[in-house]
Amino acid sequence: MAFSNNSGSGKPNSEINVVPLVDVMLVLLIIFMVTTPLMSHKVEIELPQTNFNRELLNDDKVDGPPITIAVTSRGNIFYNDEPVTLELVEARLSSAAQLTPQPSLQIRGDRTTEYRFISEVVNIAQAQGMRKVGYISLPEN
Repeated sequence: MAFSNNSGSGKPNSEINVVPLVDVMLVLLIIFMVTTPLMSHKVEIELPQTNFNRELLNDDKVDGPPITIAVTSRGNIFYNDEPVTLELVEARLSSAAQLTPQPSLQIRGDRTTEYRFISEVVNIAQAQGMRKVGYISLPEN
């Protein structure tokens, strides 16, 4: 659509109006600024490194967001980044095991965490009927 610039020449103005572009870019900037902090884990844990065959991963079906349990080197337990006790983990996993489809359980352990702390969480998950239990680690460099 061409507009004249009222200079009397009657020629169409061929300049691009960048105001809508700037408006869209500002809205996108605000959206990214709000959502970026939500994408990181709140509990800082130094994950162990591992090597595995990526072709063996089977991501055919996603069952919703996974449950994340983080175990620190001191034995503190965080259920979806919220500090909890073992009794509360047991109660929450019991109710999660009843959901259909059952969410997967991801266990994040600090590199220096003693295995007995992680073993307690795994034993509770098995006792409550959780079928999909996985360990989160960093790929080997």
